[in-house]
Amino acid sequence: MENSLKSNATNYGLYLGAALSIATIIAYAVDLSLYTAWWYGIGLMSLVIIIGILSTVKSKSLQDGFITFKEAFTSYFITIALGLAISSVVSIVIYNFIDPEAAITIKDLMLDSQVEMMRNFNAPEESIAEVVAQFEEQENIFSIGNVIQSMVFQLIGFSVIGLIVALVMKRKLENA
Repeated sequence: MENSLKSNATNYGLYLGAALSIATIIAYAVDLSLYTAWWYGIGLMSLVIIIGILSTVKSKSLQDGFITFKEAFTSYFITIALGLAISSVVSIVIYNFIDPEAAITIKDLMLDSQVEMMRNFNAPEESIAEVVAQFEEQENIFSIGNVIQSMVFQLIGFSVIGLIVALVMKRKLENA
């Protein structure tokens, strides 16, 4: 049964990786400003969580409705980790090897968005200038190190959600 659980989680991870990669490619090809759109980010987060939950539900059904907390979390975690890793590799390839100029454009768009948001909240100009200076000092936001660091932080955040999902989904055999 453990094999089918990992196989199921791997399949869902591949689906998630493909979906996130397609979203990255579409944002790259259609409009780089999607990276600064709040709805785009929330949509991607929702997609990750939904596919993680679907993986856990499927793993539970593969085991006749009985799944331990560990098995539920493992199914969720493998799915999320694999999906984020695939998406990260696609981002690294696009923004470091295919079109490094697009990474600079995205960085500028993110800076403009950040400054606009700070001004809307009436932030002091000194704070805005400090943020601008930090952004300008920053290296390529899609460097391998930055993408891996981002992936790790995302994985931690999604894991907290995964713990909650596993807690809700767990169900043991009565005599086990």
